[in-house]
Amino acid sequence: MVHNIKNIVIAGAGVMGSSMAQLFAAGGYQVTLYDISDAALYNSQRLIHVNQNVMHNDKTEGEKEENIRENITFSSEKECFSDADFVIEAIVEKMEVKHGFWNEVSGLAPDKAVLTSNTSGLSLTEIAKAVKYPERFCGMHWLNPPHICPLVEIIKGEKTAPETMGVVYDLACDIHRYPVCLQKEVPGFLVNRFQFAILREAMSLVEAGVACKEDIDKVFKYGLGLRYACLGTFEIADLGGLDTFYNIADYLFADISNEKNVHKMLGQLYRDGDYGVKTGKGFYDYGNGRAEEVIAKRDKDFMKVVKCLYEELNGAVYDSAFTG
Repeated sequence: MVHNIKNIVIAGAGVMGSSMAQLFAAGGYQVTLYDISDAALYNSQRLIHVNQNVMHNDKTEGEKEENIRENITFSSEKECFSDADFVIEAIVEKMEVKHGFWNEVSGLAPDKAVLTSNTSGLSLTEIAKAVKYPERFCGMHWLNPPHICPLVEIIKGEKTAPETMGVVYDLACDIHRYPVCLQKEVPGFLVNRFQFAILREAMSLVEAGVACKEDIDKVFKYGLGLRYACLGTFEIADLGGLDTFYNIADYLFADISNEKNVHKMLGQLYRDGDYGVKTGKGFYDYGNGRAEEVIAKRDKDFMKVVKCLYEELNGAVYDSAFTG
């Protein structure tokens, strides 16, 4: 335990909240998973069980899963925030909803509790306007699924105290995550700025008839993905030679998409209600039960990559982080 943090309350029992609860519980923390919906809380228990089944397969895992479950309490009562040492908000991405939540919860939580939001890109400074003692509030953005993806973005709002950033950083390290700190917030933070820059270029290339989406996805899975799993963008440039990168940039930057509006390909899918796996159709078709197959394969493949990258580095520490 770090900084005397024992009780963690996570607001929002969806995919992200459930995964985070599982991870903290595996680290020995007492976790309360809060949601206004009893149905969401019930489904969360099923999600955690499914996650555990994907991650573990030896004879001792039943006992480990039981220990994780014993560390998680499910609640729809706001009183649970009154005993929190640390709060993570993972509710709907609407500013008015977050303001309503924090206006109430920051008053219920102890004054010394550290408060964080899992927002994917909303302004932490704006959210903090509804937070009592905003110096104890910052962003803690997790990647989906949190129990597998090790990266955590920690984002400083205008009034966030350096001590708050330090506590969140140390807590992330304690459960064997790899935190990165933004000392200045920008829309989308780091991960989504890179992710959407890539998506914009990919859609532009499909629209221009350069390549089909299936082949573009192969470029990432079997080419760039391999590189970026092992090296960062600045490391890749150094290894490739900055003279070479300069010469390529000199002619290529002018030709890369700089579209400022939402690309029409994405816009059309949105207007048609085709949201991807969650609706059964997006850039690809996920009908006939394929959605569950895709998610299961994703999680298993992610686990293989994570183990390859971090097992040697962390040794026994890795095992405790990923097996509870």
